[in-house]
Amino acid sequence: MDPVAARRIIRLGFGTALALLISQVFNWQLSFIAPVLLSFLLAIPMPAPGLKGGIKFVLALLIGIWVSTWVILPFQTYQPLVGVLLIIAACFWSFYYSASGGSPIMGAFLTLGLAVVTAVGSVSIDQILAINAALSFNAVIAIAFLWLAHALFPDIPVEQKAGARPPPELPSRNEAIRSAWRSTVVVLPVIIFFLFYAGSASYMVVMIKVASMGQQAAADKARETGKDLLMSTIIGGIGAVIMWNLLDIWPSLILYVLLTALGGLIMGRKIFEGKGMHRGAGVWSYAFLTMLVLIAPSLMDQTNSTAAAVKFYDRLGMMFWATVYATAAVSVFDAFWRSKAPQTVVE
Repeated sequence: MDPVAARRIIRLGFGTALALLISQVFNWQLSFIAPVLLSFLLAIPMPAPGLKGGIKFVLALLIGIWVSTWVILPFQTYQPLVGVLLIIAACFWSFYYSASGGSPIMGAFLTLGLAVVTAVGSVSIDQILAINAALSFNAVIAIAFLWLAHALFPDIPVEQKAGARPPPELPSRNEAIRSAWRSTVVVLPVIIFFLFYAGSASYMVVMIKVASMGQQAAADKARETGKDLLMSTIIGGIGAVIMWNLLDIWPSLILYVLLTALGGLIMGRKIFEGKGMHRGAGVWSYAFLTMLVLIAPSLMDQTNSTAAAVKFYDRLGMMFWATVYATAAVSVFDAFWRSKAPQTVVE
């Protein structure tokens, strides 16, 4: 195995597991969010961001949270039609930012901030503000663990070949608009459903998965996007079910951390390859995120094991049906609005 890929795989598995261990020990509010965000960041072959870059990532999440809380939700309460139009505009812009060449991490954090708050849109303002503060705190913690993971498992210097590598070609404006609408179609109906009919903090993890599917649809220009969305959910769901049953036999924090590290190491082999990404990286990176999103809040549930199991499989079912919709939506969208960009294969 290439040493560069091996180092990134180790950093993904053990970095995420370390963040999970600390978050479980201190158990701050919504502590499972920090390792989930970290897993997303470590699944991208990039150097550790500087202080300015880390602040930008957190601010992107905060902007999404603030827009949802102080602009969208008030209109949704008093002028529902205007609220829906604002949701459409905000989702489209967040996806267009990434699709037109903006930072995919900032785009993902912005989308996450917009989407997650809608899952608690109909509860009290006090609970919304508490959740907003917890999300912001966990974003800061995720960036701190990102720096720590890179310090513990630093990148191996890669010898640069002679000649500057040309920058990646930016998509045309029409392709960026198409990609943004494609992702908006994936997430919008689910966001509106939770906003008007299912406002509850318990659905937050489902919205995290939905937001990630929107970003996955934006990043994947291939015709197989629908299949990839479904595969990432199935693989992540199987991993979560295996972890759940093993932890049901031996409920141990040590086992939980070791299984998380093992999952990162196994899936990491399908994410990183050589000096870059595996051709199936998108499926497996979002599968790892799905596994964490499913298992982490379920294990933190303070109810009895039977009730926790019911909630776990309820979340799994909701994620599966949301993914089935997303798969169908992408297929229908691509049938009516075909991409004019050439199909490329990731090396």
